[in-house]
Amino acid sequence: MLRTMSNAAEKLMSVDDFLTWAEGRDGRWELQDGRLVAMAPERAAHLEAKALAWRSLQQAIERAKAPCQALPDGATVRISSHTAFEPDALVYCGERLPPDAIIIPSPVVVVEVLSEGTARRDHGVKLSGYFSLASVAHYLIVDPEGRTAIHHRRGHGDAIETRILTEGALRLDPPGLEIRVEDLFPA
Repeated sequence: MLRTMSNAAEKLMSVDDFLTWAEGRDGRWELQDGRLVAMAPERAAHLEAKALAWRSLQQAIERAKAPCQALPDGATVRISSHTAFEPDALVYCGERLPPDAIIIPSPVVVVEVLSEGTARRDHGVKLSGYFSLASVAHYLIVDPEGRTAIHHRRGHGDAIETRILTEGALRLDPPGLEIRVEDLFPA
């Protein structure tokens, strides 16, 4: 369940103000259109799915010897001056970021693990938000309950191609990674 904090007199927050506000604060937060969004406590199945997504991406990077890094949740992706999301896992390529980096400037792959309270945002504002970034080539929505991976991929022009997978190989090119859909779910 997500909860936004807003009222008529509220000043809309910039991403920079948000990051200053959020540092050291309890709980997980995102910023959408200048408004704070509280992230609900996570259930064990959600946490396990996030860990499996990160591990699958990390192993794919190692197999491909790709010049990329996989990160678990905690990193911030700036969508605009007033919107920032914290994906459940992501991949960026190129030089390693400085140790004190909070924002991942050019993610190539972003992953969100579906939960009842986040489904609408994951399929809506996050889908359009992530693909508003030129660097994002792939957006995966992992549904642990349905054991399904929804793969949104940047196509030609403005097209976003979508595949729904329950098994088999999932190719993430660029950056040249391949994961098995089955590895995204507990055995």
